Amino acid sequence: MLISACGFTAMNLLLKHALAVFSVWDVGFYRFAGGLAILLLLFGRSGNPFGGPDTKLLLLRGCTGSIAFIFFIFSVKLLPVSTALVLLYMYPTFAAIFAAWLYRESVSRPAWCCMAAVLAGVVILVDPARGADTTGVLCGMVSALFAGLTIAVIRRLKQTNGSVVIYLYFCLVGALVTMPAYLASPTLPADLPQLLVCAGIVLASILGQLMMNQGFGYCRSWEGGLYLTSELVLTAMAGILLLGDPVGWRFFTGGGLILGSALLLQLEHVRNGRQAPAAVAEKGPPDRRGSRHRAQK
Repeated sequence: MLISACGFTAMNLLLKHALAVFSVWDVGFYRFAGGLAILLLLFGRSGNPFGGPDTKLLLLRGCTGSIAFIFFIFSVKLLPVSTALVLLYMYPTFAAIFAAWLYRESVSRPAWCCMAAVLAGVVILVDPARGADTTGVLCGMVSALFAGLTIAVIRRLKQTNGSVVIYLYFCLVGALVTMPAYLASPTLPADLPQLLVCAGIVLASILGQLMMNQGFGYCRSWEGGLYLTSELVLTAMAGILLLGDPVGWRFFTGGGLILGSALLLQLEHVRNGRQAPAAVAEKGPPDRRGSRHRAQK
């Protein structure tokens, strides 16, 4: 999840440069089509890369993820990138709600407190109360809603599907969605720097998505979403080191709340994991007839 956050941080920085030249549909198409081409080149030789046991759910993940990313680009274009990130990082709460509704995942009271602390840390870190475009705010909220649904779907897909096929369907659906608008008025890279920015967006998104899909095989949907909020801290640090952004109390307070909440959540996860095996060992595994005679023996 931390590697994924690093990839998304790099993508955020490159998006800031790309949107000064390219349209939303250009950026979306280059990301989806480029990712699709690279994955097919790397994994398409060994057989059908689209083969998966949950095709409908894979297509649903592609649709929800594409909607989330496109609306996020719109929000970045209309709002300061910090405000767009604040709105996007409402999605761990949406992921918890969707996971509890769709998959009956339990969310403990400390976990809800951690999510509330993360949202407070996000607001403190980037300070959204500076006046914002209404359309941009709505786009950001829609992006967060569909990102939360996407996270919940990925968590279920990881039980029977690999990380590559999950991202492959995302790129396929996204490319089909953005292709008509892109072909209507395409903007091609005019020089090598623009080409490198587009290539960087593709590679950073592949790294972020594959590591995120892989990570959800080891943690719950809302838990993984909380770990991914470290992207905000990494983006802030990149802004300080690369763009000369000032360091103030918001960075330390907001970053401390985000990382501290993720740490407390992980400690609770470890504690619950230790208690569960102890309870199972105490009961003993049943045999084929349902008795625990062998375990007791």
